[in-house]
Amino acid sequence: MSTRDDVLLRVEGLTVQLGDPARPARVLEAVDLSLRQGETCALLGESGCGKSMTALSLMRLLPPSGRVLGGSVRLRDTDLLRLTEAEMRRVRGGRMAMIFQEPQTSLNPVMSVGDQIGEAVRLHGEGRRAPAAERVLALMKAVGIPDPARRVKEYPHQLSGGMKQRIMIAMALAGDPELLIADEPTTALDVTIQAQVLGLLKDLRQRSGMAVLLITHDLGVVAETADRLAVMYAGQIVETATTAEFFKSPGHPYSRRLMSSLPAADKRHARLAVIPGRVPSLERVFHGCRFAERCDSASPRCHCDEPAWHRLSSGQSVRCHLFDPLENLPSQERRPGTQDRPGTPNQLAGFQRGSEPLLRVRGLKVYFPIHRGVFRRVVGQVHAVDGVSFDLHAGRTLALVGESGCGKTTTGKGLLQLTVPSGGSIRYQDTELNGLRHRQMRPFRKDLQIIFQDPYAAMNPRMLVGDLIGEGLQALKIHATRAARERRVAELLELVGMDSSAAARYPHEFSGGQRQRICIARALAVEPRLIVCDEPTSALDVSVQAQILNLLKDLQDRLGLAYLFITHDIAVVSYLAHAVAVMYLGRVVEHGSVDEILEDPRHPYTRALLSAVPVVDPTRRRSLIRLEGDMPSPIDRPQGCHFHPRCPQAIAACRNAYPEEQRLSESRLVHCWLALA
Repeated sequence: MSTRDDVLLRVEGLTVQLGDPARPARVLEAVDLSLRQGETCALLGESGCGKSMTALSLMRLLPPSGRVLGGSVRLRDTDLLRLTEAEMRRVRGGRMAMIFQEPQTSLNPVMSVGDQIGEAVRLHGEGRRAPAAERVLALMKAVGIPDPARRVKEYPHQLSGGMKQRIMIAMALAGDPELLIADEPTTALDVTIQAQVLGLLKDLRQRSGMAVLLITHDLGVVAETADRLAVMYAGQIVETATTAEFFKSPGHPYSRRLMSSLPAADKRHARLAVIPGRVPSLERVFHGCRFAERCDSASPRCHCDEPAWHRLSSGQSVRCHLFDPLENLPSQERRPGTQDRPGTPNQLAGFQRGSEPLLRVRGLKVYFPIHRGVFRRVVGQVHAVDGVSFDLHAGRTLALVGESGCGKTTTGKGLLQLTVPSGGSIRYQDTELNGLRHRQMRPFRKDLQIIFQDPYAAMNPRMLVGDLIGEGLQALKIHATRAARERRVAELLELVGMDSSAAARYPHEFSGGQRQRICIARALAVEPRLIVCDEPTSALDVSVQAQILNLLKDLQDRLGLAYLFITHDIAVVSYLAHAVAVMYLGRVVEHGSVDEILEDPRHPYTRALLSAVPVVDPTRRRSLIRLEGDMPSPIDRPQGCHFHPRCPQAIAACRNAYPEEQRLSESRLVHCWLALA
């Protein structure tokens, strides 16, 4: 049992407001949180629940309209809320540091990464230049940057996402912090890079004894990384528990719904549980439990009385009336009309797959020329996609998985002629698409749509949502009048779980999950037959992700849509996909049914990918296969098997020639010399 003396961070009654004082948003309400030295505590919850605002409040980095109304934040014996800004600057980046969610926007694009780390070192470490330079190299080496003497002179745009995240960690470590706040540090990273970053944080914590406050919506990351966790909802913490007790038996109804929203292979033939409604506006005045309107176990008391804390065990407490001994509520009582129970079978009529593929791809190549010199001569080619082949049937989903830079997105854009292919065949039904000009391709745009990875970048910020969704209807002359288009837009918004009033608002007024729904509505507007889904759930909360996956599956069952689903989330693959193609450096290295690939991977790269996936169930965890280094450049690919420099099982044959296709079954093929061993 830990004593009060080993508590590094103690937050008591922290209350924060944002916005107009006449109508403020109480983004944090009486938040209590503690963190011990050497401990990792995770902060869980949906977008808008106050996780990032908690981190910014601890760091005293609130926006100009932010105000701390009450409470205390103590780092050891220092009350951070009482420090002047000059005193806080010495603490911020020194005794406590923060890794922000998006490294690309947090790094200065016109400064080399070495200078940016050096700036942090000079502010919070050694003051002399020579020791600072040595410290920069030591920090880069400590976070696993290969060849730091060369990388120190590079700029952020020259680094991969994983490398940029490591640079952010190095900057945070410059002042030898006692507390590190990591705000979604692995959200947009591949599973292999995610495993490296999480392993790095764990090693650094063990070596230095620093504490980590991990903000994330990935329950698998929490299960494998955190010692304790706190669940936030609408600005309040509603449950605290040790990681083991939480995943064994989550207490709060909100926590239970989050857990049941997780996609998994055993839920493939059922709808995922979802949380009805939305996180309430924090501008309103709450009188009861903030989750009551979305809770399937709520009683009249939940709507008028704020629940107290109840201790379930030595390591678990929950803020909920259900655990009040005087309440005597039936624990399984449900409100009338509640839908989407875990395991509820999908009642929509299944679309029967035809015998002929909707899309047949053979030897697809997408090369980008490399120009150099005054006359811009072509001196080489970037082999982004190099001979990809697959079939896609109506009503089926093919998942395309692999690390960033392997060619997944370029493959999707090549299929739709958004990027001009360099070779190969793309047959949609009986028509060859490769080689069609823009005007010739136009009639097929209705049937072939895409949902982009970054919904905000994919939308014109100056257009209203209604115009964005109706743009395709107007361009393809599907509805002749504006009134008809507006009715269709309202139907689509309702279909993706949004209010029709959203049509009169701009993209910046919505959360990431809501913007992704708008992009899905826009893709569905023209009633396509095939949709390329490029990481459509990568940045969504598990509850919103469940709603999107249910929607995609329902539409597929009802309309027979075919999906090329580009993702690095293996849990989503196990739930949604029928077949899986694994890409590495522009080529498919393994292809098969979802069960074949996930249960019995044959290619060493596939095994490494699956071993790096964080999972909630400890009995299903694989031993981590560490891949050294980053994926090679598609400009200068390794001789032989492109994976052999990183492969822990490489043999002499792997270095000499690219492995031929090995067909293991009617649906299963793999490119590996060891596949039949």
